[in-house]
Amino acid sequence: MAMLSLSSAAVSTAVVVLVAAVVLYDGYRLRRMRAEVPMLGELRNGGWAWESDSEREVIRNGTSLLALGIMMALPWLLAESSETPTSAVLVFDLLLGLHCLWLMVPKRYAVTQTHLFADGFQYSWDGLRSTGWSGGSRLVLQRKGWWMFAPLPVGGALSDLEQAAARIEALQSDEWALFVTDEEE
Repeated sequence: MAMLSLSSAAVSTAVVVLVAAVVLYDGYRLRRMRAEVPMLGELRNGGWAWESDSEREVIRNGTSLLALGIMMALPWLLAESSETPTSAVLVFDLLLGLHCLWLMVPKRYAVTQTHLFADGFQYSWDGLRSTGWSGGSRLVLQRKGWWMFAPLPVGGALSDLEQAAARIEALQSDEWALFVTDEEE
């Protein structure tokens, strides 16, 4: 029985360390958003940058927030039978709660001719696919080769999503030049 307890503690510690690494890295990337997208509005060379608000981020990440809530509750049902230390489950829940906060923080986005900036990361257009946008509270792109993790929702105000969608459509139809102005900023 002592061996099982040691094993459960080791596994739970490994899970908590892994989750901590992911949550802290995401937090670091979110802190870098302002450096990655320093200006808002029309960008030189035809791009567009905008910032969402918490309400739109909750709408954008609603299913992820629900999944995280379930992930926070399930370990409590199994902790006693698996002899998982209560402290590990508490830390796990605190980390997932922090990740929930990250999902609700207002974010900056940008569409440029070469990349999409979202959630503190840069995504090359070579690795993304658009299925079009017909209005709504978010614009969803697909990451190529990501299987069920492919959807990449982008949030913001309707006017910002319209600007982003127009530029994404222009990228796909080789009409990006329509957004480029001769002015240098």
